[in-house]
Amino acid sequence: MPPSPIRKLVPYAETAKKKGIKVYHLNIGQPDIETPPAIMDAVRNADIKVLEYSHSAGNESYRRKLTQYYKKVGIDVNYDQIIITTGGSEAIQFGFFTCFNPGDEVIVPEPFYANYNGFACAAGVKVVPITSSIETGFALPPIEDFEKVITPKTKGIIICSPNNPTGYLYSKAEMESLKTICLKHDLYLFSDEAYREFCYDGEYVSAMHLEGMENHVVLMDTISKRYSACGARLGALVTKNKMVYDAAMKFAQARLSPPGLAQIMGEAAIDLPESYFEAPKAEYQKRRDTLVKRLNAMPGVFCPNPGGAFYAMAKLPIDDCDKFCQWLLESFSYNNQTVMLAPASGFYGTPGLGKNEVRLAYVLNTTDLNAAMDVLEEALKVYGK
Repeated sequence: MPPSPIRKLVPYAETAKKKGIKVYHLNIGQPDIETPPAIMDAVRNADIKVLEYSHSAGNESYRRKLTQYYKKVGIDVNYDQIIITTGGSEAIQFGFFTCFNPGDEVIVPEPFYANYNGFACAAGVKVVPITSSIETGFALPPIEDFEKVITPKTKGIIICSPNNPTGYLYSKAEMESLKTICLKHDLYLFSDEAYREFCYDGEYVSAMHLEGMENHVVLMDTISKRYSACGARLGALVTKNKMVYDAAMKFAQARLSPPGLAQIMGEAAIDLPESYFEAPKAEYQKRRDTLVKRLNAMPGVFCPNPGGAFYAMAKLPIDDCDKFCQWLLESFSYNNQTVMLAPASGFYGTPGLGKNEVRLAYVLNTTDLNAAMDVLEEALKVYGK
């Protein structure tokens, strides 16, 4: 199994903290926005005598309420087309185990969410990357790039929009291009939509919005980022393909059931007013604007403006992001502070790419974000010498 590029530097951060150094965590997408009190109260006030297994697909009451949520974002599904999972991670796992056999190949525009590598490894699937460029803001690579790598073993394409790690938001035209490829070559389209509520420049387009793709789309979802509830471990696999659904249910039955208390939270979340997302979305957009402006003002740094999620990729004047990110924690501090970044090399499948790039998660308030940028700016001056 490959190590997590997001978590592998944790021991160095822990050592820095033991020395009394403050570490600004921009390495992981852990929101600092408060989890809605109403969904926490739903668990606290639940009248439960025995915390039982739920249905393997999740509580029917929750799945029925989820259909209402999906309807609001233009996705028309039935409750029996939804499997509740232990986080979005398990949705990805179920999708891979269900739709691929060992030795099959899946195409992923890179840089991509690093854990796709881990889940593919567990399923015996080969990840085939096609490269998007920081110069274009990580737009979808041209169709010809997909065509070049399709083989008889190719069974699917994975996308994440808005994207982790780049923040890129796929356009309607780009989604239609993916539809064309999938229909032409009879491929699954795995769509990771964990960040759909956080689109700043452009319109969110779901793979489920694509007509004629009913049997091709496997949607992977989670409440983690949407409601700032990462620790609940509650996600969903959604598909209109009955054969895929029935096969995925076997994996769901094998792990018995998704988290019970989290499903109570999930149900309560759907009752939140539609206006709930206005404040966190505005806050993330303010943070994005602060981060991108600060980064692009630093000599030798380039950061495209992300259209969604809460991540940005930046090119730095360094030669090895892994060494630089470790150095920040192990050997550098500024006013007794340092910053933890995610080396971008771990988000690429092609060896050697991303060595001068990092991913930053703008999950800190603007005061801390500015302080972190002060640290990074000083660090680059020192590192350059």
